[in-house]
Amino acid sequence: MMLQEWKIYLAVFLGGALGSVARYALAGWIAGKAGNAFPWGILAVNALGCFLMGWFYGITTLNGSLSISPALRAFLMIGLCGGFTTMSSFTLQTILLAMESRPSWALLNVGLSLGVGLILTWLGVMLSQWSK
Repeated sequence: MMLQEWKIYLAVFLGGALGSVARYALAGWIAGKAGNAFPWGILAVNALGCFLMGWFYGITTLNGSLSISPALRAFLMIGLCGGFTTMSSFTLQTILLAMESRPSWALLNVGLSLGVGLILTWLGVMLSQWSK
């Protein structure tokens, strides 16, 4: 691997670690305040992560108002936002499909991601209970 690739991998690693810790801390803090009747902490983390992903993408790509290195962009978007919530990557990819005039692909991404995710999560829970 070239030095530039290693920088990007290291940036993603560090951003992911920070994003994961931030997710744990913020979601836990909100759950402590709001209670556990509804997953408010995770909802807040997902919403904030989606906003940050869109904002970072917009200022570094769409309008180009912020010129940053590929490693810093990877740290912020893939690492920090991705570690904070994978929801942000999923929603950005869906928005990009729609912006590329591929709305059917965007809808398919939403349907498959949600449907497959729910089914496989349910299957994982069921299989874990079966082995008892």
